[in-house]
Amino acid sequence: MPQPINFAERLTHFERRWSPHVIARLNDYELKLAKLEGEFVWHQHDETDEAFIVLTGALRIELHEGPVDLGPGELYVVPRGVQHRPVARGLCEVLLIEPRGLVNTGEAGGPLTNAVVDLTQR
Repeated sequence: MPQPINFAERLTHFERRWSPHVIARLNDYELKLAKLEGEFVWHQHDETDEAFIVLTGALRIELHEGPVDLGPGELYVVPRGVQHRPVARGLCEVLLIEPRGLVNTGEAGGPLTNAVVDLTQR
């Protein structure tokens, strides 16, 4: 039987920071929940835009042109090819909209590169 996806409920399934979890797919896109805290790496996605929607907490997306500060209920789309670094001073929960298979650190790599976890069957 079809059921709505509850963000708060899905967020209870993990604690790891900077680890995206797929909750739904829309055509060739994935909707992912993530818990962010601290500083991420500078990176870019040459082939795609990346959407950040803040659910709880606060997120700063650092860009070379200046930062973008987001609070709950706010969205920012990082354009393709733009180098950026998300920073969350406290716990921040976000919904990401990205193409299927996108690597979270882009070409930067490093210890914060995470495989996407699939929560669509819960």
